[in-house]
Amino acid sequence: MASNGNHHTGLRRAGIIVAAVGLGVVLLAAFMSLGRKDTLVRVSFATEGPLESTISTNGKIEPVDNFEAHAPVSTTVQRVLVHEGDQVQSGQLLLELDATEARSQVARAVAQVRAAEAEQHVVQSGGTREEVLTTASQLVKAQSQVETEQRNLDALRRLEQQGAASAGEVQAAAVRLAGAEADLKLLQQKQARRYSSQEVERIDAQAGEARAALVSAQDVLRRSQVRAPHQGTVYSLPVRVGQFVNPGDLLVQVADLGGVQVRGFVDEPDIGRLRPGERVQITWDALPGQTWEGSLAWLPSTVVTLGSRNVGEITCLVNNRDHKLLPNINVNVNVITARAELAVVVPREAVHQEDGQRFVYQVVDGRLRRRNVQTGITTLTYIQITEGLARDAQVALGSVNAQALREGMPVRIVVQ
Repeated sequence: MASNGNHHTGLRRAGIIVAAVGLGVVLLAAFMSLGRKDTLVRVSFATEGPLESTISTNGKIEPVDNFEAHAPVSTTVQRVLVHEGDQVQSGQLLLELDATEARSQVARAVAQVRAAEAEQHVVQSGGTREEVLTTASQLVKAQSQVETEQRNLDALRRLEQQGAASAGEVQAAAVRLAGAEADLKLLQQKQARRYSSQEVERIDAQAGEARAALVSAQDVLRRSQVRAPHQGTVYSLPVRVGQFVNPGDLLVQVADLGGVQVRGFVDEPDIGRLRPGERVQITWDALPGQTWEGSLAWLPSTVVTLGSRNVGEITCLVNNRDHKLLPNINVNVNVITARAELAVVVPREAVHQEDGQRFVYQVVDGRLRRRNVQTGITTLTYIQITEGLARDAQVALGSVNAQALREGMPVRIVVQ
């Protein structure tokens, strides 16, 4: 019986030892697990492919070589010979306005010019033909009278020397000669300068006004027939036959729509990235999936405030051979400021910066390893790695619980 008791006691002791050993193993495993405590992180792989850096904005389509015709005067539309969308040739008649009043204005202006030119001719000739002839006749008579009075005076002076004429008679003859000479001089001045400088200026001014009125009337008459100045497309025709138009009203617009321009606005911080000739891509929401190519033609010359933005205006030239981009539509503009055909890229959130050095955390054997890198093109979502990281490298994006990443940190991947 005693031996059986000892046997049971030994079994209990062995069980206690086994339990203690098991508990120790569990505690040790728990302690080791507590010491490691992996951080849950999101990761991505460094991929290789083309990468573009773009500046996105919106813009409006405008014709490059645009022609607009406006009504020169108040009148009515007499004929319309084209429709919107028609292709027209240089010199082709597009529409006609009622030119009855314009022709009358030209006729009146021609008459005024002729009258003014006649006035100028009179001034230059010294008077009308009748006046000129009369003055010439008077000059002949005056010259003859002077010569007669001179002979009389000379004769009386000789007689006075002989005692046959008195001094009074000689004096009277001299007075008559002086009067004849005065009359002759007056007529000579009248022939040479019949009109004062003020009268000449007035007549010349009237002639200038008459010629200007004629040019204006002829211009109105010419503009009453609207012709295409060059080959293009009629893209706006807001008038119809019989419609009354006021001066300045738009009649028709024509442009070569094979090439158009886009005006857009770029935020001030992005202006420094722009260079003339950079590639531009245009999209239009009305035709999804279609893209038009162009180039940056003019950079901003100043910065203006547009709402809450400080922006600069850019102008892009766009190929529109299919004529689908219409004037005045709003489009999306992407200016490609840089492009790499074969670039190693990672998400932007994978790249960190410290003391001017950029780096990423690469996941190696369950731990984070810091890798200093050189970067290139940056987009809204990706950044190019030019040095320091190989393609397909696994990099940490961030921890699930917002814990800061650090060198050597043990991690467990939750998002691949």
